[in-house]
Amino acid sequence: MSALTARCVGLLVAAVVLLGVGFRFAYPELTLLGAAAGVAVGYAALTAAWRPRLEVTRSADPDRVARGEPAMMTLTVRNAGRLRAASLVAEDRCGDRSVPVPLLRLRPGRDSTVRYEVPTARRGVVPVGPLRVTRRDPLGLVALSRPYGGTVPVWVHPRVHPLNAVPTGAGRSLDGRVDKVPHGSITFDSLREYVVGDELRRVHWRTSARVGELMVRENVDTSLPRIVVLLDNRAAAHPQRVDGVAESFESACEAAASVLVAAYREALPVVLLLVAPEPAGLATPGGDEAAQGPLDRLAAAELADAGDLQPTTARLRRERLGDTLVFLTGPGGRDDLGAVGALRAAYPSVVVGVFGATEPAPSGAAGLVVIDAADGAAFAAEWDGVRRW
Repeated sequence: MSALTARCVGLLVAAVVLLGVGFRFAYPELTLLGAAAGVAVGYAALTAAWRPRLEVTRSADPDRVARGEPAMMTLTVRNAGRLRAASLVAEDRCGDRSVPVPLLRLRPGRDSTVRYEVPTARRGVVPVGPLRVTRRDPLGLVALSRPYGGTVPVWVHPRVHPLNAVPTGAGRSLDGRVDKVPHGSITFDSLREYVVGDELRRVHWRTSARVGELMVRENVDTSLPRIVVLLDNRAAAHPQRVDGVAESFESACEAAASVLVAAYREALPVVLLLVAPEPAGLATPGGDEAAQGPLDRLAAAELADAGDLQPTTARLRRERLGDTLVFLTGPGGRDDLGAVGALRAAYPSVVVGVFGATEPAPSGAAGLVVIDAADGAAFAAEWDGVRRW
C-alpha cells in the first residue's frame, strides 16, 4: 500500500504548473525547476519501491494459555539481501494493537529480534502478524507499506476452576432399571476384521469360520460416566453487556472448560456441543491453523444471533451421547429449562448452570439440578456441593 505525502502532492502540482508556464511563455528557468521537481518525485517513487528481502519468523511461548496467564511473542526479522542495508519503519500487529519493531540500518545477513507480551486479559484467539514494513524515500515524498510473514494465533482459553466431584456412570439392566456405576463395565459392541497386533483371545472364532477371515470383538464400557457439555452461545441467552462483553457467556465458557478438564483428569469420555452452529473448521482469524480440541473451540467460541435450541435437544434425545448432561446458559436461557428437563428420559443426570441471572431459578425446576452462579468460580464451588450424581 503506497501513500503520497502532502509534500509530494504539492511538489507534483508545482512541477505541472512550472512546466506549463515555462513552455507557454518560454521561460527556461521555470521549465528547469518543473523538470527538477518531476525528477525528485520519480526518484522518491523508485527509492520507496525498492523491496528489501526480509525473512520474518515468529513464535509464541506458549501459544495456548488460560485467560490472564502470560504469553510472549518472539519476532525475528533478517535481512536476506546481500548488497544493501535496510533502514525501515516496521510495526507488528498483535490483536488490535501495533508493536513497533526497530529496523534501523539492518545490515545484510543480520537480524533483529523483538520480544513482547501478548494480551491475554480476554478469552479468544489473538492473531499476531503480519509484520508491516514501511519504506520511505529520503525526501519524505512517498511511503510504501508491505506485509511480511504470516499470522500466528495465540489461543487464550477460559480460566479453569478445579472440580473435585465427577458424575457416576449409568448401567442399564435388562429389566429396564438404570443403576449408577462408579467404575464401569465392559460390554460387547461390534465385530471388525483382524489387524496385526490384536490379541488372539479377542478373536470371535464362530464368526471367523463363517465369513472365512479372522474377526475380532470390539468392547465398550457402556457404564463408564459419559458427560455431554452443552454451551448456550445464543446472543439472546446472554443479553447483558459490559463494555461490549457478555460476562455471563464468559462465565459459562469457564464452567465448560472446568468440566472438560475435570473429565480429562479422570479419563472420562466427554463431548462439547454448542447450541448455535460453529464456523466450519474454526480457522483462526487471519491464519490457517484450526482448533485442535475442545479448549481451542471454547477460545474461539462467539455469540451468534441465530440459533435454536430445539434442533440441539432433538439431536441429544436421538443420539443419547452420554448419561450426564451439563447445560450452561445465561439469563435469557431460563425459559428453556423445560425443554432441557424433557431430556431426563435420555440422560439420567441433568445439571444446568445459569450465569448472571438477577433471580434464582426454582430449586429442582423440571426435575433438574440447577446451579445459579455469578461466575465460573461460584459454579465450581456449587458443583462440588451437588450430591445428586
